[in-house]
Amino acid sequence: MRLLRFFCWSSLAAFCGLVLSFSGAFLYLSPSLPSVESLRSIQLQIPLRVYSSDAKLIAEFGEMRRSPIAFEDIPQDFISALLAAEDDNFANHYGVDLTSLMRAATQILKSGQIQSGGSTITMQVAKNFFLTSERSFSRKINEILLALQIERELSKNEILELYVNKIYLGNRAYGIEAAAQVYYGKSIRDVTLSQMAMIAGLPKAPSRFNPLVNPTRALERRDWILGRMFSLGRIDQQRYKEALAEPINVSYHVPTPELVAPYIAEMARAEMVGRYGSEAYTEGFNVTTTVPSDLQLAANTAVREGLITYDQRHGYRGPESRLPGMTKENWLTELSKQTSLGGLEPAIVTGVEKSGIMVLLRNGEEHAVAWDSMKWARPFLNTNSLGPRPQQPADVSQIGDLIRVQPQDDGSLRFVQLPAAQSALVSLDPNNGAIRALVGGFSFEQSNYNRAAQAKRQPGSSFKPFVYSAALDKGYTAATLVNDAPIVFADDALSQVWRPKNDNNTFLGPIRLREALYRSRNLVSIRLLQDLGIASTLSYIERFGFDKKDLPPNLSLALGTASLTPMEIAEGWSVFASGGYKTEPYLIEQIEDRTGKQLFNANPAQTPTGIAQRAEQNSTIQLSTGDQPLPPEPVLAEQIIDGRTAYIMTSMLQDVIKRGTGRRAMALGRDDLAGKTGTTNESKDSWFSGYNADYITTVWAGFDQPESLGRNEYGGTVALPIWMSYMAAALKDKPSHLLAEPEGLLTLRIDPHSGRAATPDTPEAYFELFKSEDSPPPMGEFEPGTYIPGSPLPADELAPIDLF
Repeated sequence: MRLLRFFCWSSLAAFCGLVLSFSGAFLYLSPSLPSVESLRSIQLQIPLRVYSSDAKLIAEFGEMRRSPIAFEDIPQDFISALLAAEDDNFANHYGVDLTSLMRAATQILKSGQIQSGGSTITMQVAKNFFLTSERSFSRKINEILLALQIERELSKNEILELYVNKIYLGNRAYGIEAAAQVYYGKSIRDVTLSQMAMIAGLPKAPSRFNPLVNPTRALERRDWILGRMFSLGRIDQQRYKEALAEPINVSYHVPTPELVAPYIAEMARAEMVGRYGSEAYTEGFNVTTTVPSDLQLAANTAVREGLITYDQRHGYRGPESRLPGMTKENWLTELSKQTSLGGLEPAIVTGVEKSGIMVLLRNGEEHAVAWDSMKWARPFLNTNSLGPRPQQPADVSQIGDLIRVQPQDDGSLRFVQLPAAQSALVSLDPNNGAIRALVGGFSFEQSNYNRAAQAKRQPGSSFKPFVYSAALDKGYTAATLVNDAPIVFADDALSQVWRPKNDNNTFLGPIRLREALYRSRNLVSIRLLQDLGIASTLSYIERFGFDKKDLPPNLSLALGTASLTPMEIAEGWSVFASGGYKTEPYLIEQIEDRTGKQLFNANPAQTPTGIAQRAEQNSTIQLSTGDQPLPPEPVLAEQIIDGRTAYIMTSMLQDVIKRGTGRRAMALGRDDLAGKTGTTNESKDSWFSGYNADYITTVWAGFDQPESLGRNEYGGTVALPIWMSYMAAALKDKPSHLLAEPEGLLTLRIDPHSGRAATPDTPEAYFELFKSEDSPPPMGEFEPGTYIPGSPLPADELAPIDLF
């Protein structure tokens, strides 16, 4: 009895001591514990996602892959698997499972070190949200205290939802929805029971039980969880056996963009970081851009095929490297170091036959490449010279050559090489400045330098319309005669002489302004600028959005020697396409937060046409949703040039396509296209800008380090085919669309030789557009000695002038 009494009192004392110790710890630590209520408003890190205007994913930015899921959307089988693996008594305890803690304490006593923490799911929530992963008794006591508080303030469902969305599950996947996407490429709602058990096994040790890294251990863990589910009565024997028999079937699924638009993605990312800083990557913003997927795909294809076509005209530069005498395994190792660039896949030649070659791809498969796709590969000698035509595949490739192939729609492979030249394309909506497509180079993986927005190059003759527009606003007309004749400028101080010339070294004498533009006569542009005055013309051209420091303050400006990006050229040209209104290019249409709440809706300055179109779209949205907030009041864009000037310029630029340097575009079979080629000295830059009332599109092509594109390579041979490919797709099935003729214009019959109103018997007379106040008088009505704007300048005005 005495011994029993001693044991009882000792046990009571130990229990009281434990209670007192725990109470003391609680009183000591409680003031420093965080508020559990904050869990209700916790903001989990969610990546930034960028979408096209038709809701196709373009890119995802952020260190953590996470897609939060509501408790109601979690499959019951997964909850059962998770509880079987982590906390099968979750429904019954109050945050702490004494049995698990005692088991953990026993392990410490036996081994002398912490082996398991005995943590419940609630305790893991406390640790994941509020504590560190440090293994110490003080941290464990904090964890217990927090778990008890969490259980008092949150429901079991809320605790589980927090847990499954927070936990790290390997391969940058945070939360079960992200894990299902990473390992199986589908939602947690769509994976099988076996796959749910595999995911449920990851929280304990994401690296040790990772099915991609340790499939054997992952399989053991999965089977153990399935066994626990069966023993706990969560699944029947048939489902248990079927799940055990299922193979792992796991592979790494990178979030695959639905639309390849890396330059667009990078521009959107940079703008979001500018708006929100580092929070752009973690706050779950969803960004909708102005870019429709079909137009972007058309732009991608146009640029890539245009560059490949140009590149093949100039011959084959040989394989990227030669790897003869190696085993297939060695070749695969080398191929694993290569990446796909612009859709061109790396391959190693494994066989050369009369019908073509055999190549090894990165996935280990061997495919044939037909001889017909190789016949273009004449040896490259220099930009203007090629070697003899190949007669057989052996003249082009050898075994061990590392080459590029392009998969075709029918499954075949085409023999290609990475283009050395680059290109950029920008397409805008002239009515509001929305970017509809943008490509900054052949391949973003090859170079993320965005040539569309960053590369400043000389636009050549594609800049001339701005000078012609200045002339039309200063009293010139499309029928004004200007002398296309030699002219010499000198700078005595520098002993420099400039003798500008036309590209074909011919001179046509007095020529109408319309004809001078579609024939791209350099001497006419120079005389126009000389007559208008450089200072006043620079001020005029600045209205189009150009920075004055990029515009040379001399007569070379007339030939397009400014330094401008394709985006700036497209922005300037949009004034002609919009009827004289200045709009600003923009990319982001809408920003939503993680809950779908709209944080930003673009309200760009628009033309009257754009405002009408936006009003129609908004009314459709209102009818379909009923609860959308009212859109902001539209902003009218500034009209920077006379609408009649824009209309006449469009008419003149249509002639560039109908009978000038852009005639190739007639193949599109449309009557609403206007545009202009541009080629700089030695063909270092190739341009084409063109439009109708729906799209203004600018294309540039050239080398990053300026060098000649080659003899007979011009804006009409390199840039124009790319523009045509894109516009053919963009305008497919769309009706002809040009701006309506504004008031204040006249159409008169003109004498082509004098530019004056024709008499009824004038031969070869034609109809021309004029502003009502600028219509020319008939023959014989000019006073003697009157200077007609645009007519050949008097001899004394052709004296040498300062150029620099």
